[in-house]
Amino acid sequence: MININSISVLIIAYLFGSIPTAVWIGQAFYGIDVREYGSGNAGATNTFRVLGKKAGIPVMLMDILKGFTATNLAFFIGVSTTGGPHSNYISYQLALGIAAVMGHLFPVFAGFRGGKGIATLFGMVLAVNLSAALLCIIVFVIVLLITRYVSLSSIIGGFTYLIGVTFIYNKYTNNLIVIFGMCICALILVTHQKNIERLLKGKESKVNLFKRKDS
Repeated sequence: MININSISVLIIAYLFGSIPTAVWIGQAFYGIDVREYGSGNAGATNTFRVLGKKAGIPVMLMDILKGFTATNLAFFIGVSTTGGPHSNYISYQLALGIAAVMGHLFPVFAGFRGGKGIATLFGMVLAVNLSAALLCIIVFVIVLLITRYVSLSSIIGGFTYLIGVTFIYNKYTNNLIVIFGMCICALILVTHQKNIERLLKGKESKVNLFKRKDS
């Protein structure tokens, strides 16, 4: 049911997502707006690319926290896992998580020029289905260690979620979650078109995980 309370919490979720972590960290500690370099996106992947892991890791963790926190605002709408219909609770979580992702894509605090929303989306997934999220983490890390492509790791990690909720953790999920997983895959393909093109051409940038860049 839509009311003033739920609308207010949706706005708060959007504002959480709108916190431009990559922009603020880049400007505060490096004097750089990451949107002016690399892919031009204000997200963790481009921060890794432009500023390295010392900036990329905090940005990624904080963007994940944005999605996780916003999604869990469902508790404040008045529906709990024990006190209300579970399907309604999941619906509230998905709505709030999507609001946070939209905030990351179009942040009001950064001229509506945001990132691709993968880390924030993962925070949402973490709140909705912990087991599937942990599977995504494992796949992401393995692919990253092997290829050193953050974008490819994000893409494969995202598709892993759909596989997880459909075939591995289907006992604990429902059709709404599966549809959400399909939407994640569609969003990833849309937002990573340029990355996919660069990957196919062998021009995608790799992250330096263990060694410092030459000065």
